[in-house]
Amino acid sequence: MTPAPPLGVAPSLRRRLACFVYEGLLLFGVIAAAGLVYALATNQRHALVGTLGLQAWLFVVVGVYFVWFWSRHGQTLAMRTWHIRLVMHDGARLSAARATARYLSCWIWFLPALIALQLAGLKSAGAVSAILTGGVLGYAALSRMHPTRQYVHDVVCRTRLVDTRAGQPS
Repeated sequence: MTPAPPLGVAPSLRRRLACFVYEGLLLFGVIAAAGLVYALATNQRHALVGTLGLQAWLFVVVGVYFVWFWSRHGQTLAMRTWHIRLVMHDGARLSAARATARYLSCWIWFLPALIALQLAGLKSAGAVSAILTGGVLGYAALSRMHPTRQYVHDVVCRTRLVDTRAGQPS
């Protein structure tokens, strides 16, 4: 029997948030390409027509992106750049089903802020940006309360983010 690989420590919150921002930049290209495919396939000529279908399509496309990378390599391109790997709680690689569960649970990052925006009736770009940024930072800060510094959705899904830099502190 092969011993389990060492689990390592969680990357610093600063590195995880930097990876989060970089992931957003990479997803911009994925979303732009997927939006073009949707517009061509549905003959969408105006941005306000077919928005629900577009949102559903983009939700699926982004999900496929994350599930594929997490279940195949344990890292997205941004995670590889920042030396962060996603593994199961015991260090094993994620299955596609577990990666899908993690993708769906990751939306909790935005849920409190979106609810607050809805309840307050705020719609201006500045208010939306400020509330979403505050919500994301608040959610990220919750990881400081966990003994191994993991996010809530990782605890729920029994996954963990680990630093892949050998012998270096995070």
